[in-house]
Amino acid sequence: MTDDVLRIRQPIGVTYTWSAGPGSAAYLRGLTEGKLIAGRCPTCNQVYFPPRNGICPRDGVLLTDDVEIGQAGTITTFCIVNVPFLGQSIEIPYVAASILLDGADLAVQHLIQGCPVDEVHIGMRVHAVWKPESEWQATLASIAHFEPETDPGTGGSDRIDAKATNRA
Repeated sequence: MTDDVLRIRQPIGVTYTWSAGPGSAAYLRGLTEGKLIAGRCPTCNQVYFPPRNGICPRDGVLLTDDVEIGQAGTITTFCIVNVPFLGQSIEIPYVAASILLDGADLAVQHLIQGCPVDEVHIGMRVHAVWKPESEWQATLASIAHFEPETDPGTGGSDRIDAKATNRA
């Protein structure tokens, strides 16, 4: 018999200090004020939300223009989540979707609620539902979820082309 240690369990943690920097500061500040602030590329005029580290991925230049975009948008793709996982805080099934917000050129990921999961569809118009103002922080989690702009049972009258609504 040996006294060698074969295993040891030791919880560890790493603490990071993160600075938003100029590329994300307006975006994060906007979330604390109930606004959606994107970054526009001065070269290609693409509008990015969130503003991807303040640099245009196409042109590699700084996003010099802050632009307030709409709080409504169009679902471009979605997934109905039916599989539970450890630490889950949302009741299944639920919908995670890519939403092309009005005025933006890149979809953002968020939750869809406010209608049955089987009524969510590509092209559905949705709008942001914010948490109470006292809970707003510099995080996209200040938006509780998105929900349909119109009654999802309208037989598809809310199905519209995402490109047609963008930059209207």
